[in-house]
Amino acid sequence: MPEDTDLFNRDNNRTVADIIKDLDHDIEHGEDILMLGLCAVMMSTFFAPIAPPVVLLPLVTLIFAISAGLARKNYHNMEQKLIAAQINLNAREQLKLQPISNIFYAHPMPPLAESFNPLKNIKRTLKSVLGGILINPFWMPIFFMMGIQINEEKNLILLNRAVMLLEQQNSTQISILI
Repeated sequence: MPEDTDLFNRDNNRTVADIIKDLDHDIEHGEDILMLGLCAVMMSTFFAPIAPPVVLLPLVTLIFAISAGLARKNYHNMEQKLIAAQINLNAREQLKLQPISNIFYAHPMPPLAESFNPLKNIKRTLKSVLGGILINPFWMPIFFMMGIQINEEKNLILLNRAVMLLEQQNSTQISILI
């Protein structure tokens, strides 16, 4: 995965547009991870005639957990890349990247150990229990992991909006110069 360390290894002459482009690529990668997890869960219905719910539902939970975990790792990597890339920028260029930095500051993601702990996420746990009561008790862990997945998606949406805003500003500045 040489692309993951791309922002660390490049020379000091990186432009804001390069950083935004790399972050956009990382956001797309995070969205792909979440969609892969969601698609795998949706495809699990094909195995329902073969595998009993006692086997299938824990597998669905595991798929959600892996997908959310990889997306969280991707989110933390993006934050570290942005911090490392901003070191070499002047104050004016850092100010251009402020909308993205604000997203990371306003929506910090706790470590996975904290997110997976039902005692530290009482609201999500209660929603999962309610869903389990309404549908099936085996669905409680699925609902819990789905909550983590939804939070990951919300943060990626916010980051994507900030990146699109900066891309539009950069394209407007370029078209004015031409």
